Amino acid sequence: MTQTPSLNTQPTRKQKPPSDTTVLVVEDNVSNFVLIARMLGYLGIHCEWKTSGYEVVEYADTLSHLDLILMDIRLPYEDGYGALKKIRASERLKDIPIVAVTAEANEEQMKKAREAGFNGFLGKPLDPDRFPDQIRRILNGESVWELS
Repeated sequence: MTQTPSLNTQPTRKQKPPSDTTVLVVEDNVSNFVLIARMLGYLGIHCEWKTSGYEVVEYADTLSHLDLILMDIRLPYEDGYGALKKIRASERLKDIPIVAVTAEANEEQMKKAREAGFNGFLGKPLDPDRFPDQIRRILNGESVWELS
């Protein structure tokens, strides 16, 4: 397990009840989405799902509120980097934390994600024992960069 020091570039967010939290999961693999949805559900967090970066901004704009986006990097039609650029260009969504979630978990990909403007990085496979703490930390404004 490789961890890089946390660089908290975001102000600490006011903690709110998990039931008032919405996470958009952008993931094309159904099994991966089901795992993430179950782990978020265990925390009491509501999640939404989009299978591609294509039209993610339009979809996110339909949500009454959004606290976090978990973005797979390798997606059909438009990858996570393209979707990130569009989200950052949206006035309403530009400050939403976006965390890269990818099976291409290595130092090079983590560096690329950081340089692209992601707020964090979680390598797959996700660890069900660590995931709840990772999500809590992210929702509290901490920048989490972990390979596995």
